[in-house]
Amino acid sequence: MSRPTRFAADGIPNGKSRCTMSNKENNKIDDKLGSAEKSCEVVGDDLLADISGLISKEVPSGVDRRSFLIRSAVGGAAAVMMGRTVSTQNAIAKALATMPVQGTPKPPLAADLNVVKKGQGPVMTLSDEFYKVGPGPSSSHTIGPMRITYDFYQRATKLPADKLAKATALKVHLFGSLSATGKGHGTERASLAGLVGKEPATVDPLFLDSLRDKPDQTFEVKLGSKSIPVTLKDIVYDATKGDFKHPNTMTCKLLAGTEVLLEQEYYSVGGGFIEWKGYTPPKKNAPKYPFRTMKELRAHADGNKLSIAKVILANETSISGRSEEEVYAFIDKIINAMVATVKSGLSMSEDDVLPGPIKLHSKAATVYKRAQDDKYATDKGIGSLAAFALAASEENARGHLVITAPTGGSAGVMPSLVYGLLEVRKLDRQKVRDGMLAALAIGYLCKHHATLSAAEGGCQAEIGVASSMAAALVATAYDAESNVVENAAESALEHHLGMTCDPVAGYVQVPCVERCAFGAVKAWTAYAIASNEIASRHRVDFDATVMALAETARDMNSKYKETSEAGLALSVVLC
Repeated sequence: MSRPTRFAADGIPNGKSRCTMSNKENNKIDDKLGSAEKSCEVVGDDLLADISGLISKEVPSGVDRRSFLIRSAVGGAAAVMMGRTVSTQNAIAKALATMPVQGTPKPPLAADLNVVKKGQGPVMTLSDEFYKVGPGPSSSHTIGPMRITYDFYQRATKLPADKLAKATALKVHLFGSLSATGKGHGTERASLAGLVGKEPATVDPLFLDSLRDKPDQTFEVKLGSKSIPVTLKDIVYDATKGDFKHPNTMTCKLLAGTEVLLEQEYYSVGGGFIEWKGYTPPKKNAPKYPFRTMKELRAHADGNKLSIAKVILANETSISGRSEEEVYAFIDKIINAMVATVKSGLSMSEDDVLPGPIKLHSKAATVYKRAQDDKYATDKGIGSLAAFALAASEENARGHLVITAPTGGSAGVMPSLVYGLLEVRKLDRQKVRDGMLAALAIGYLCKHHATLSAAEGGCQAEIGVASSMAAALVATAYDAESNVVENAAESALEHHLGMTCDPVAGYVQVPCVERCAFGAVKAWTAYAIASNEIASRHRVDFDATVMALAETARDMNSKYKETSEAGLALSVVLC
């Protein structure tokens, strides 16, 4: 039974608060908030019948709105219950004092970057742009910078002879996340390798190892008639904070003394993709089946009685002008490279120690051998799959050649499923080829509308997308319908949302190596659920999850975006 409302003599219901306003021109908090002090006293016996007068009408910038309002309301309510007059200014001050410290928000990416503008048209990415072979441990911090300096080297060779004759030095400056965690990614070694004319896909990993083991080496870069000496000291770790167009920014310069003969600003935008100041994407043919979303992609597939893989194949040939045989030939090269990296990783002894200060021992071979002795087939399967992922990921951590699918940091996920399907289950190779094409569709859409870069979006953008691609791969290899492929990919991505990138000591080892194993197992789990549920009852669509990925990336604190400033990188102490 409700209690009747009683009124005080002035007409205010009992239990309501009577508030008065008074300006405090010199109050520091008032200056910050630009608001007037509001003090309240309670009339009647129902002290908290209405707390609207206890809640600040303005929320200070830089704090979480919901948390601030809750704290200010609770503080005000507590004071009222103790019979005190409440000053909203004091309540605000106390609420602010108890708020957790907010990190400096990361500035948005520059609007003129193609990686930002890409979502405005249909997907135009091609398989040989997406699947790239290069040295680990990171697509954005190793392969990307190496592609950048190799690009600059090629530009420099094309300068007029009179300019080259004056050249005396080459310099590379690393900024943002490249500077913050580049040491653990071998960014300086990869950058120097590109500068001396090495390509990521063909570089001998032993050459990169030699730069680590003998850092004082000098190399002569032949530019026209001049030979310019370069060393690792010419790769400069510059500012980690600043108003950069992208978190992975670097500049390359060819100098004649202090005179700049050639300079270019570059951006490693994730997955080994690079851009530069003034970049325009290459012109391509129109896709046969243009799509911007999974919904549009599935409409093409279902409407034409095609699989998602066949739609992607048709677009590959249409956009690039290559034949189906040429597309499949490239996919075969990537499949072979993935199998090779797993085999190489499994061959390493448990006495092998990954490079860097963590002193992490290899464990892929041990996990695999012990999994074979498991009593239950399911345990054996999970242990083996995890071991395959560990093997490829450990190869990445060694700086050996890996495949971006979509990145170096996630380079253990897709190869583990490819290896398992081909080498263990002996699935028909064409099924795996089709799975690789369907996986491309997932990667394309995530790149198109969100990000593949941990420096931009945390590890959800790397492991999450890799797991999603792998789920689509498996579903397609087992002839699943398009809605099952979508559901599997969606589930795998959904359950990585919010995953931070916090590499200990800046090395792609902890938590990255094991994270690939979990991503692989999640991919298989996503397929198992999607193939057994009633597909039409799946409540979350892939497009919505990609949008959630993009939003989460934008909102994530910069400390958790491959800067090694928080998370495990902060809590794990190396002795």
